[in-house]
Amino acid sequence: MAYPSQLGFQDAASPLMEELLHFHDHALMIVLLISVLVLYIIIIMVSTTLTDKLTLDSQLIEIIWTILPAFVLALIALPSLRILYLMDEINDPHITVKAIGHQWYWNYEYTDYKELSFESYMVPTQDLSPGQLRLLEVDHRMVIPSNSPIRMLITAEDVLHSWAIPSLGVKMDAVPGRLNQATLYTNRTGVFYGQCSEICGANHSFMPIVIESIPLNYFKDWATLMMEDE
Repeated sequence: MAYPSQLGFQDAASPLMEELLHFHDHALMIVLLISVLVLYIIIIMVSTTLTDKLTLDSQLIEIIWTILPAFVLALIALPSLRILYLMDEINDPHITVKAIGHQWYWNYEYTDYKELSFESYMVPTQDLSPGQLRLLEVDHRMVIPSNSPIRMLITAEDVLHSWAIPSLGVKMDAVPGRLNQATLYTNRTGVFYGQCSEICGANHSFMPIVIESIPLNYFKDWATLMMEDE
């Protein structure tokens, strides 16, 4: 999760987020090189009074500054398109989880299990246990198996919400009357925090998202226990 004075992204916990981080560094390096080149040209133009009549009307220079930006755009666009297709690709998901946004809490339905659903509310500050995070902890975490592709179906009951987990590279709008789909995959166990990223009303900042990734054999035990409690 994020920490105070953090400048970069959260540590990646999924292959998709790793790809996004690599693309971010790739694009940032291109922007840095362009900025240095432009700064150099500005300094040269300001610091010298010499001109060359051959550069005042040069077809070669016009060709270069037309082709070079197009080449730079291609360097950015091609990796970006690759990641967009990866974000939409869902191959043989092990389970499907439906997240429904309400004002102001989340409801989760495990559609592969009979009657396995629960509501997830934020834990009030006065009820927090030692070690729990204020405004981020919930009473029922969404539990998923690690190293397993998960299909997320995301919608809303009342107004626009947004289901976002930064460390997993997932951010999908929850729209009433519409079922959006996202892929979820964790390459390590742990607890990952997110929040609704759409201004959905007065208590918008009080509907956090908590995902707990556990080994597959423990997930089966958890699902059995949850269905027995139901």
